[in-house]
Amino acid sequence: MTLPPAVAPEIIAFYTGGYDEATRLTSSADGRLELVRTQELLRRHLPPAPASILDVGGGPGVHARWLAADGYDVHVVDPVPRHIEAAQQAGCSAELGDARQLATPDHSYDVVLLLGPLYHLLDQEDRLQALAEARRAVKPGGLLAAAAISRYASLFEHTATTWLDRERVHDAVKDILATGRHDPGRKGFTAAYFHTADGLANELVLAGFQGVSVYGIEGPTWSLLKAAEQHTGDQLADSPMFRAALAAARMAEAYPDLLAASSHMLAVARS
Repeated sequence: MTLPPAVAPEIIAFYTGGYDEATRLTSSADGRLELVRTQELLRRHLPPAPASILDVGGGPGVHARWLAADGYDVHVVDPVPRHIEAAQQAGCSAELGDARQLATPDHSYDVVLLLGPLYHLLDQEDRLQALAEARRAVKPGGLLAAAAISRYASLFEHTATTWLDRERVHDAVKDILATGRHDPGRKGFTAAYFHTADGLANELVLAGFQGVSVYGIEGPTWSLLKAAEQHTGDQLADSPMFRAALAAARMAEAYPDLLAASSHMLAVARS
């Protein structure tokens, strides 16, 4: 019998300890921007409700809740027990599992979401295995939506926070830019992989998906929003600056060169 893949203990500890994924998209203006843009991009591509959606790496059910409210039949899979408990308490259907070895029967969902797993699979072999499992689980012609952290996100973020002048942060960002990797044991974040737009699209193609499109989620001005909120102490999620950043994200879609400036990217494709 093949043993299930093991999620790195560091990743489980990160999401079980002080980091609260349940509030990440609502506690800051740039988080809110990510949520709003993810919602509008998914709604643009999703089939009509009540289509079935497998939310792989769905965490505490942040996206599952609004998708269910939209009328979709959503099931969450996540490797972090704390997340599963939170998702179930919020009324979501959820189970423990790993993106690289799903318990899902073949071709059983209209849509598969990977809105987190590709962040924490450092080796391409593992990322391709997660994509292969998503392709196995989705119906022929079904939709995949996969999110990735941009290769350049940490550069923009730590300029906004002014932490880039700290030697430890400077060295970590330098390595991410060169390799795409934030290796286990480094402080500030857990083990993570940071994609380029071309690299993300190529991995979906290698996994057998067709018609790949890649979008910048937050657009090119999210770090300005983050800097303004952090250094003024103001809540900017409902402000003219937030609305301008949202407008900029929408306008930037037509210009692929601006993909690199987003903090996250969303790739959509068909099986």
